[in-house]
Amino acid sequence: MDALIEAALRARAYARAPYSGFHVGAAVEDSEGRIFTGCNVESASYGLTICAERVAVFKALSEGAAKFRRIAVAGGDVLTPPCGACRQVLWDWCREAELILV
Repeated sequence: MDALIEAALRARAYARAPYSGFHVGAAVEDSEGRIFTGCNVESASYGLTICAERVAVFKALSEGAAKFRRIAVAGGDVLTPPCGACRQVLWDWCREAELILV
């Protein structure tokens, strides 16, 4: 299996979703081949919840990544495309990146 997909699946195991029970993991690969992961983290104040995609991208940016090749999103039994907020962040920072749904 592809290392990026494996990383997204592993990240999903760390999701904190006590309200929805919906666990998501994401992994983003930068132009240097480094992989950064993220998982969704829910809050009782739902607007403060953050999705896996944004966690992965923000982690990558905060660690110096600048250009991205691919991003993998691992949801549940059904392929789960990014929400509107994540789509905006992906457009802002990962415009040229391939999106892989797992």
